[in-house]
Amino acid sequence: MDRAVAPPVTAGAIEAGARAVDATAAAPLLQVERLSKRFAVAGRRGSFLHAVDDLSFHIRAGESFGLVGESGCGKSTLVRLLARLLDPSSGRIVFDGVDLAELGSAGFARRPERALIQMVFQDPSDSLNPRFTARDTIREPCLLLAGMDRASADARVDEVAAQVGLPLELLSRFPHQLSGGQKARVGIARALAPRPRLLILDEPTAALDVSVQAVVLQLLDRLRRELGLTTLFVSHDLNVVRLLTDRVAVMYLGRIVEVGDSAEVFAQPAHPYTQALLSAIPGHGPRVRLAGEVSSPIDPPPQVCRFASRCPLAHERCSREAPPLQAGAAQPGHPPGSHPGSHPGSHPGSQTGRAASRSPGHDLRHDREHLAACHVARFGVQWPLPVLMAD
Repeated sequence: MDRAVAPPVTAGAIEAGARAVDATAAAPLLQVERLSKRFAVAGRRGSFLHAVDDLSFHIRAGESFGLVGESGCGKSTLVRLLARLLDPSSGRIVFDGVDLAELGSAGFARRPERALIQMVFQDPSDSLNPRFTARDTIREPCLLLAGMDRASADARVDEVAAQVGLPLELLSRFPHQLSGGQKARVGIARALAPRPRLLILDEPTAALDVSVQAVVLQLLDRLRRELGLTTLFVSHDLNVVRLLTDRVAVMYLGRIVEVGDSAEVFAQPAHPYTQALLSAIPGHGPRVRLAGEVSSPIDPPPQVCRFASRCPLAHERCSREAPPLQAGAAQPGHPPGSHPGSHPGSHPGSQTGRAASRSPGHDLRHDREHLAACHVARFGVQWPLPVLMAD
């Protein structure tokens, strides 16, 4: 069984540590601009599935950014685009001033930026080479990406193994000889080995037992604070996202419908989809049930709101026109301006943002009537901290 090497961390320290890095004033490390990925549909010539559709957001240096949404919304595709495992159909991925979208995914493996963007995969078992020992797995990126010689690489392996709490005697073992938690630590150590600046966490604890999940989450939060990492945290566990991220974005059918400060989004969800998503947590407010059918992601009309078929606040105009993204200031507790060219209250917007002082740049703004209705219907959510157990 996997044992936590570090001493137990209190729940209060975890929540305080998640906000320890003041990312508000930091410059964006990653800037995503109108990013799209379309897949051709077999047997339907000229038809495309819009997995990621015209997304724009940014992640500041030192920030922990969360991404949530139900299965099939495009989270994994977006992660693969950002990690340069897939080529985008259009848009820009600007990392530290370099547009990575212009670099093919095949050639990106030989770029210096490859070492700076690393990923912790969802299933630690499937993501490890069964023919490699733990030492081989962690050493490989040091040799291929960081340009280290074998002696330096082995020293780096010992260093990151200590950082993730992996005993040195386990480094000679193969994946089938390790527990789930130990394999998760190997995957984290492999990602940290080339000293990345952006760490993408694609549901890193989804395949682990609950007790092991808590230990690994504590480890990831500690490493982020100690190493000053920028992280993109993708998860279905909304409580974890609330505790371990500074800002959060909510995805629906390939688009971001809400983004803002994590505490504010979870306490005052403005978009009806966010409200429904949060209400699915047992024991936390009245359940918001969505009627209607999910819109098809195949050749969706670009002008139509994707959520209109299920939105309890939708009206006729939503099926003809989606509200545009709006940037601008908004005061906490006061809804921002209405849809351009319409009188206030005529068109419920589909996206929202937070106060400009907390989320400048590409944060999204909401239509007046829609936001007002959402505020009337909102519920306060005060989740208890998760039980943190050392496995």
